[in-house]
Amino acid sequence: MENLRKIIDIASKKEDADLVLKNGNIINIFTNEIINADIAISDNKIAAIGSYNGKEEIDCTNKYISPSFIDSHVHLESSMVNPKEFAKAVLKRGTTCAIADPHEIANVCGLDGIKYILDSLKNSSFDLYMMLPSCVPATNFENSGANLDAKELEKLIDYENVIGLGEVMDYMAIINKENHLIEKLDLFKNKIIDGHGPISDISHLNAYIATGIKTDHECSKEEELINRVRFGMYVQIREGSAAKDLKNLIKAVNKNNISRILFCTDDRHPNDIINEGHIDNNVKMAIKEGIDPIDAIKMASINICNCYNIKNKGAIAPSYNANLLIIDNLKDFNIEKVIKDGKLIVDNLNNIYDFKFNDINDEKVRNKINIANLNLSDLNLKTKNNDITGIQLIPNSILTKKINIKIQNKDGIYIKSNEDDILKIAVIERHSDKNNIGISLVKGFGLKNGAIASTIAHDSHNLIVIGDNDTDMLNCINHIKKIGGGICISSNNKIKKSLTLDIAGLVSSKTLEEVDIILEDMLNYAYKLGVYKDIEPFMTLGFLALPVIPEIRITDIGTFDVLNYKFIKQ
Repeated sequence: MENLRKIIDIASKKEDADLVLKNGNIINIFTNEIINADIAISDNKIAAIGSYNGKEEIDCTNKYISPSFIDSHVHLESSMVNPKEFAKAVLKRGTTCAIADPHEIANVCGLDGIKYILDSLKNSSFDLYMMLPSCVPATNFENSGANLDAKELEKLIDYENVIGLGEVMDYMAIINKENHLIEKLDLFKNKIIDGHGPISDISHLNAYIATGIKTDHECSKEEELINRVRFGMYVQIREGSAAKDLKNLIKAVNKNNISRILFCTDDRHPNDIINEGHIDNNVKMAIKEGIDPIDAIKMASINICNCYNIKNKGAIAPSYNANLLIIDNLKDFNIEKVIKDGKLIVDNLNNIYDFKFNDINDEKVRNKINIANLNLSDLNLKTKNNDITGIQLIPNSILTKKINIKIQNKDGIYIKSNEDDILKIAVIERHSDKNNIGISLVKGFGLKNGAIASTIAHDSHNLIVIGDNDTDMLNCINHIKKIGGGICISSNNKIKKSLTLDIAGLVSSKTLEEVDIILEDMLNYAYKLGVYKDIEPFMTLGFLALPVIPEIRITDIGTFDVLNYKFIKQ
């Protein structure tokens, strides 16, 4: 009640505001207009807009003031740093809030992984909302480190800042009415349910949406966006590190459908956050593609709040949280200052002031590598055929195509030929010492005289390794076991580059800047070994194990045909 009395006195000019942003060009997303006025702030709330005096004032003459940004769908783990480092990095780019799906760490560590992320940013300087993961495991066609059924998810459904069910990836499980997924959908029927539906069949799309799924970030074509909005969905336009959909989809956005369009990053690597930005990158790109700047801001703010029922965020008006950006102009859209909960928290993208976070004991999520001792023969690709159904990569995409690869074999074992650009790939179960190994062939990666391995292999995050010789592949496997998870490159049977991911084999304890420097060095070395420049090797490698994205993938059980929903016998 004291806060209410104070905000009334400030708004009615009986008391000076705690902070006033003076003489700014205020972006009003409700009326699509720009108003020159002051913003009076009381504690963490906007008290009034007009002409006001403050105990502290920031001159915003010739500047624009925007609501801060929200990421409508992100896996924090893709930044490869802990939640605190992620929050600090994106705050500098104007993102003060995110809706996270922690299915990466949950597939490794179960409920302990979810709690680790939630508790790290609880009551912090960054607003985090959580969608409990629907896909642990992602499918029945791989082995993960946990199995979160409806009963397990119910334990956290009332946890602070849990607002819904995370992306439902296994859409064929819906079509087949599989109990494990139907039970989760029923549990969350009164909350928001996120989608992940690369679905072209309209009847399947209808069935998918009829279950209560409200969002989708897997559109890549204008027609897909239009169909989903017609059927009442919100579409999240994604601009990540591997999947870049904004330029294709933004052409379908107009005044009639914009209220159903949101921005997200999904998966974004450290280098892209540092050099290109976060949600501010989506906004800048949309403006360059001809979208009205105020409309671009809506897709990064109020639209997300409306979709996810987030109150008092995403706009500049009395009673809304004072989460604001001070911007140079609406063309270049450079963020000069970030106000979070009524306090200046970022100045000139550099300094972060008074950042609050929680020191969390992370022992339960550390060093999750459990792989049996392997030898070279374990990496043999066994087949009696003279051809293999292999994986064809598509440049700048996480989609793949099935191809037929002519091979040589001796005594039922694949022998590498002299044909260029055919690599072996293996996924090794790393959670329970099952010793499962799925092996296939890949075309379009380009690597020569070496191997690359990673424990980031969406979404079950087994160990994945690709190479042109078994010796370097095995060397990578053994090194990752030694460091407790991470990414490494081997050439001539020597580890050349390595990044330790000591938290769940997904996240480093280092700062974002430190991880970026190591990754940039590794990336350059990968390209020196012949990886094609239109392939992001580490992100691409990680997605090759995700058996819900067309057309063909590899898991620890074998080569999986996504379109026909079955394993391929080689």
